[in-house]
Amino acid sequence: MYSFLSLRLLCAVVAPLFVLDSLTVQGVDTLVCEQLLEVEVVSAAGQSGLCASVPLQTVGQGDILRTGALSLADAVKRMNGVDVRDYGGVGGLKTVSVRGLGAKHTAVSCDGVALVDAQSGQVDIGRLSLENVSVVSLSTGGVDDIFRSATEQASASLLSLSTLRPSATKYSVCLRGGSFGLLDASLRHDRVFSRGWSASLSGNYMRSDGMYPFLLVNGKKETVEKRRDSDVQSLGVEGKLFGRFCGGELSVKMNWYDSERGLPGAVNLYNKESRERLWDDNFFLQASYCRPLNRFFEFKMRAKYDYRYSKYLVISDNYSSGQQVDKNTVHQCYASVGVKCSPLRSLSFALTSDIAYSELTNNFVNSKSPRRVNSLTVFAAQYKVARFSATASLLGTYVADVVAVGAVPEPYRRLSPSVSFVVTPFRSFPLRLRASFKDCYRVPTFSDLYYLRLGNVGLKPEKASQYNLGATWSGAFGGVFEYLSLAVDGYYNRVRDKIVALPTMYVWRMMNFGEAEIAGVDIAAQSQVTVCRGVSLMLDAGYSFMYAVDVTDSSSKNYRHQLPYTPRHTGKITISLLSPYVNVTYLFTVVGERYMLPQNIERNRMDSYVEHSLSLNREFSLRRCNLRLQGELLNLSNEQYEVIKQYPMPCFSWRLSARLLF
Repeated sequence: MYSFLSLRLLCAVVAPLFVLDSLTVQGVDTLVCEQLLEVEVVSAAGQSGLCASVPLQTVGQGDILRTGALSLADAVKRMNGVDVRDYGGVGGLKTVSVRGLGAKHTAVSCDGVALVDAQSGQVDIGRLSLENVSVVSLSTGGVDDIFRSATEQASASLLSLSTLRPSATKYSVCLRGGSFGLLDASLRHDRVFSRGWSASLSGNYMRSDGMYPFLLVNGKKETVEKRRDSDVQSLGVEGKLFGRFCGGELSVKMNWYDSERGLPGAVNLYNKESRERLWDDNFFLQASYCRPLNRFFEFKMRAKYDYRYSKYLVISDNYSSGQQVDKNTVHQCYASVGVKCSPLRSLSFALTSDIAYSELTNNFVNSKSPRRVNSLTVFAAQYKVARFSATASLLGTYVADVVAVGAVPEPYRRLSPSVSFVVTPFRSFPLRLRASFKDCYRVPTFSDLYYLRLGNVGLKPEKASQYNLGATWSGAFGGVFEYLSLAVDGYYNRVRDKIVALPTMYVWRMMNFGEAEIAGVDIAAQSQVTVCRGVSLMLDAGYSFMYAVDVTDSSSKNYRHQLPYTPRHTGKITISLLSPYVNVTYLFTVVGERYMLPQNIERNRMDSYVEHSLSLNREFSLRRCNLRLQGELLNLSNEQYEVIKQYPMPCFSWRLSARLLF
């Protein structure tokens, strides 16, 4: 019911905007226009992150199109220091951990407003489409933009999406198909009104049966099986409105997403079907308004309403009725107000305050029905001149819970500082040195505190300290490279009161157990070379070394053992050949060995794996439209591997797509 109400409300709000345009055009002077077709702009990747005081990686729309990324997870897994926990298939859960800190320390935002799941504390980035995204950026250990919301500045890492803003009235249709019954179709209409107003309406449908083959080993016997209960079907609609209002910039966004998927579960020898399903119904409405008050002050306001409903079904003989159905509903209201003051061209101050109210209801017996008020306030200052930039902030956190029955923890309070700087020591040599420190504070989620017998209201928040020291260089080199950039960052993280699930006398419970020490190095290089007239070569390479170990108890068997599912070595190479005839992109990814449990012994070891992919695309300029054709070959070596133990990933697969812009 909520799905249809959300969809009707979206159409009711956005549709009149396009009718208004036709009426407005009749009342203005006649103007003859020539519609400009959209073109792909190719530039050096990662260039904007070289001048940042904290590690910043960016992926533009041109990179997304060239590599054929289907979801946000496809784009993020090729970034340095990133570990995407993937449970396999198009519809499998995908979360992102940066530099070993865990998915709950990574915030995800869209157009400046955070995507928050108050129940689990982590966002499934696999369900976020890239069809309307212009830039994806990942900032680690802080942000350079002091005028971001307090929620965005609170997390250890920020994964930010910027969506496309209409620049002309046009239509875009994209159809993609591939292995395992994949069908992905999207439609977008952009409309530019008079007096600086514009709007867009888009829809996306995706389905896949997810029945990919995998090799099942039982002693000396090997059989080829097919992944079951891995199907997914989803429908999403999004509307956006941009314009000038009372001297400022206003943007409004509405999004509705509905899906049904199977949860395949772990593969074992005697149970090939998990018989679990999940239904999701999400809707949010957000608005952002920014206005300069005078030459010194700027005002920004954000607001959002978020509704999430999920239904989980498991069929098992462990239940007296033969099945268990869990229904969860989350409502969240969020507001953010900020003021930025720039008394000097080189000096800026910003004060931003966020407040959010969340409530969770479910069908559990004696449900606690928790409600939470989360208040974040950050004061930040930035000094920036030609060859030096420094940023400092102090974040105040206050979180209080109320439940229908049972005990609640004391309110959480903390002040978290951060500081960063970047300097160019030589005027004529493009070398930049940067350093940063950030204190992070993660409050337990609703699931950590109140989920049936697993929850523990006595949990302490996780505390993490991040240190980073790096250097970047960019410029032409040797008359061969039109553009060459290098970035090297060394880091050290310390995590205290880590929240994990541990077995007690009878059941598993969430507990504060452990202290982790994480040290590593990220190395990245990008370059562009002109091979001949009209033909160029782009290279993007990266390598990460991460030493992430448990330092809780020096007498334990797993003392200074690598943290579970944390590879010590990872690397990636992307090579793109751009020509007037066809563009070819080759992707190479290697992930070192990992361990599925805290103790690093042979039976817990997971093998390293290598993945090769190839993408080809070509654009055709027709009479009044552009046609883009693309083909992708994924996992060319047909290697079977696992990111999570007993969750096999797809072997060789293919995708074909056609995109028409008119």
